[in-house]
Amino acid sequence: MRLRASLLGFAFLSCAGANALAAGPYALVTGRRDPRIYVIDIGAALKQANNNTANAIISRNLVGPRRLDGAMLGDPANIALSPDRKTAYVMNHHGAVVNAEFLQHGGRASVSIMDVRKMLQKSSDNTDAAVLKQVDGGWFGGVGLLPLEKPNLLLTSASENWLGEDGSNRITIIDPKSGAFVGQIQMPVTGPGVRQLAADCAAYAVPFKSGPAPAFVNSTPSDKFGCWPDPESLALGKGSDGKSYLFSGNAGTEDVAVMDLELALKGVPVVETAPRIPVQSGPFGIASSPDGKWIAVTSRESGREDSEGNTISIIDVDKARLGQSGAEAARVQVGTDDPKAKGRPFTVAWTPDGKQILVANFRTNNLSIVDAGLALAKKPGAESARIALTRADGEPSRPKGVAITADGRFAVVAGGNNTIKASSTNLTGTVFVVDLRAKTVVATVTNVGIDPYGVVILDKAP
Repeated sequence: MRLRASLLGFAFLSCAGANALAAGPYALVTGRRDPRIYVIDIGAALKQANNNTANAIISRNLVGPRRLDGAMLGDPANIALSPDRKTAYVMNHHGAVVNAEFLQHGGRASVSIMDVRKMLQKSSDNTDAAVLKQVDGGWFGGVGLLPLEKPNLLLTSASENWLGEDGSNRITIIDPKSGAFVGQIQMPVTGPGVRQLAADCAAYAVPFKSGPAPAFVNSTPSDKFGCWPDPESLALGKGSDGKSYLFSGNAGTEDVAVMDLELALKGVPVVETAPRIPVQSGPFGIASSPDGKWIAVTSRESGREDSEGNTISIIDVDKARLGQSGAEAARVQVGTDDPKAKGRPFTVAWTPDGKQILVANFRTNNLSIVDAGLALAKKPGAESARIALTRADGEPSRPKGVAITADGRFAVVAGGNNTIKASSTNLTGTVFVVDLRAKTVVATVTNVGIDPYGVVILDKAP
């Protein structure tokens, strides 16, 4: 395979300095159980000589200072860029932990705020030089990150409670400049559209007032799941009324919630506008279409029983905010032809033209391309392509995060099993670069953390 500048538009600087930067684009990938952010030069990854190597990795940025004994701290599960692309926000799911020591759920989340330009520098490799500050994530088991431009705020979601995998109803509003809380959304645990699965749900008042301690469980599956929404990822939809609406995929109640962002930014704690929208199984990944009219969400897995989903849902923003029937405008099976098979779709991403949705399917080790038009028209063939993701070592690819370059040409997919219990140093994560025109994998980058999750694309250095 030849890299043609006329085809790809990638130019490289010829400077020999240690911090010379390629023109981009770059992939920023969370190492997850390896607490570093991996910066990958996509142009370098596309060179045949670098295929199935780690050569395209520019730097591996620690998400915080090391512990006094030298151990790396953090478990970066998600990453998002500020609107000006100069700052990266990194969600540490359980905060500043050593992953080989902290194997349960329910750690206090933290957010690392990082200087993107420093992250791109080779001299930052294996240091915390790019970290500007670390702030509390607002609750336990942090997942979602949603930067706002006006006002300059950061929304974070949490999917767990203290040392338990169930027990969150919180979305926190953070001022990234100071790191301070400025508000917190509290999601109902009882009421219209909320499943009543546990007798103690009603004992927890929303908004919270001092009283009984919230019930939670330490492991899954459990028939007690369903009281707590456990919001995972977040997306912003645009209503035809001109307002922005916040959507969360809720792993605990296996549905999607829609919230009035304007009210939340005024300090109102309970802002759901309509009954939640049930989906096939507990969601994880969620993303809005470029025009904000549609929300795509994965059905990853159930917390109540040993089952995984194999579909994505497309939500109509206007019908959702108004509580109208048909808010789930489409449901598409992905990753497998067997309606009973486990697929565990993890994350979704829309192409820049809004015509296609990419789905990373963890259990079936592939990437689905969904034709949004066919899906919304409920016509057959909505899953228009299915691309196998294979590793040279024969291990399953287990894809999780997916992102797309601004020109819509390439997708970057991160994956790999969680091998932290076997080894804290064996870097088993892999990144795949997929040519969306040819619908094939054109590059593979190895040694990208352990169990990598989040991916964002930076099209050029800030």
